[in-house]
Amino acid sequence: MTHRLSFRILCSFALFGGCHLFAAEPVTLWDPAVPLPKAADIPLIEGTRFAAIKPYEFTKDGYRFLHGVGLVWHKNRLYASFGHNQGGENTGSEEARGRVSDDGGRTWGEPFTIDSGDEPELAVSHGVFLSHDGRLRAFMGAYYGTMQRVHTRGYALDETSGRWDPIGVVVEGGFWPMQEPQRMNDGNWIMAGISARGDAPAGGVHPAAVAISRGDDFTTWDLVVIPVAEGLGGVWGESTVIVDGPRIVNIARYGDKALALVATSDDYGRTWTPSQRSNLPMTTSKPYAGRLASGAPYLICTTTADSGGRTPLTIALGRPGNATFSRVFVIRRSEHDGEVESHPAAQLSYPYAIEYEGHLYVGYSNSGGGRGRVGEGRQLWNNNSAELAVIPLRSLETER
Repeated sequence: MTHRLSFRILCSFALFGGCHLFAAEPVTLWDPAVPLPKAADIPLIEGTRFAAIKPYEFTKDGYRFLHGVGLVWHKNRLYASFGHNQGGENTGSEEARGRVSDDGGRTWGEPFTIDSGDEPELAVSHGVFLSHDGRLRAFMGAYYGTMQRVHTRGYALDETSGRWDPIGVVVEGGFWPMQEPQRMNDGNWIMAGISARGDAPAGGVHPAAVAISRGDDFTTWDLVVIPVAEGLGGVWGESTVIVDGPRIVNIARYGDKALALVATSDDYGRTWTPSQRSNLPMTTSKPYAGRLASGAPYLICTTTADSGGRTPLTIALGRPGNATFSRVFVIRRSEHDGEVESHPAAQLSYPYAIEYEGHLYVGYSNSGGGRGRVGEGRQLWNNNSAELAVIPLRSLETER
């Protein structure tokens, strides 16, 4: 299939190779008038239903690595995707795979493959979905070898055959999507992610980024790399956005520190203030943010006064119409009674969320505490199960 490929790298005040600006005082993400509680003091959400999307089953299917759950409702079916690898994380054997549920995530069909890579050393991994105008599309992070030449590839589901038809490379410049495209009031779509540079395995600064469509043409996206404030070394800017008209707030993983980074745009994501430190502790994991139908902003990650490891999995909430957070709840802790993995050392990370018919569906990775995971060294990294938490929205009352 032929496709059109176009990307532009836009960066406020600087070019892609040097987006470093002077740091300022921490940006307010958490209401300073409200003490942020420690993990042990955060209340647990009542009435949440849990299920395994894809358990870790190496002895059954030969897959080790799993990460990056994406979710979408399409024609009354719940789809989940994830990166899957029979080898180690971020190596050339990675595949984009998924499952579909017809009962709201309680049970799941057999795994399907979106793309396993059809070129030497081409790996396709986790990404995001878009259900629009009766069609289901996927945009998946991809690379060559071990995280070289990172880019995004597009796909469209043929619902008759179940085949995922490739659209081709749709964004370059190191872009890896972390949140589904959201339509803006200017008629374009914005997709949040990271710009992972060619030296990705070697560390360095990998800024938050967004891709902006040209209307409903999903084969052509403009890459906008968000500048980074001076002094922010070790940034791994996996990011998410909250869209409010022309104003876009980008919240990103720092990398070196357990602290959320934040940047803002007032022109539909075309130019940005630099990503800089906020006043909200957040573990070093991909976050996910948005607004509920009530207008309340939310942020899912691990945001506690003692944020360190990737547990517990929390959701921070703000008042409708606000852009700051003032309450936080635990979605689940490492130990849990039920149908999902429980272990005192389990890490719960890389969340994703969608709202549907009075519930918030949250996908995430569970490391299972590493217990029983096979392999040595690098192959132990992120050998996860994919899990789902279904939260009744009535449990997320934000008024105090």
